[in-house]
Amino acid sequence: MPSPIRVLVCDDQALVRTGYVTIFSAQPDLEVVGEAENGHEAVEFARRLRPDVIVMDIRMPLLDGIEATKRLAGPDTDADHPPKVLVVTTFNVDSYVYDALRAGASGFLLKDSPPAELVRGIRTVARGESLLAPAVTRQLIGHFAQRLRPADASRPAREEVIRALTPRELEVLRLIAEGLSNAEIAAALFITPETVKTYVSRILAKLALRDRVQAVVLAYRVGLVSGST
Repeated sequence: MPSPIRVLVCDDQALVRTGYVTIFSAQPDLEVVGEAENGHEAVEFARRLRPDVIVMDIRMPLLDGIEATKRLAGPDTDADHPPKVLVVTTFNVDSYVYDALRAGASGFLLKDSPPAELVRGIRTVARGESLLAPAVTRQLIGHFAQRLRPADASRPAREEVIRALTPRELEVLRLIAEGLSNAEIAAALFITPETVKTYVSRILAKLALRDRVQAVVLAYRVGLVSGST
């Protein structure tokens, strides 16, 4: 039997932490290894307890979830196996969510998500996949289009991406950035979901991206997709 997924809960509200612990501890494949009430504790506990997944709040005192995520899972982290960070937020379009994703989070859910969805979210990011629901992706893109594709996006970066990918892979990348799921991409391109999954894996490998979230960010930053979603 595989080892349980080690989970660290980080939220400044004790009641929220208690709720998470109760939900997660009831799952045979999840093990809550600690609770943190701010970003400083999250960083300290994560380095000591080595969780697989951190369920991270954004707005916290002392050190917020964005900076904590950057220190634990960002590109400059020195950890051999950084934890996956699942951000939880009160709003489906939150001005901090995009910053958290850029900081290294593997995805986000709403705080009022059903318990089963929170559990699935942990399992999803623990597998190395990103959790960015298509409908929420579209809202995020629509709200932050200019931030996702800043005016100074460098043309060499765009050309580098185009050179790295085949025409079909570019097409898949654009559809990912528009918020389509694998099933929706398969339907749009008249291919199987398994084939889409293969394309996604190739895209991530060729562009040295960690997950689907980073692919969305990159596609907009280099201007492969417009902000008119």
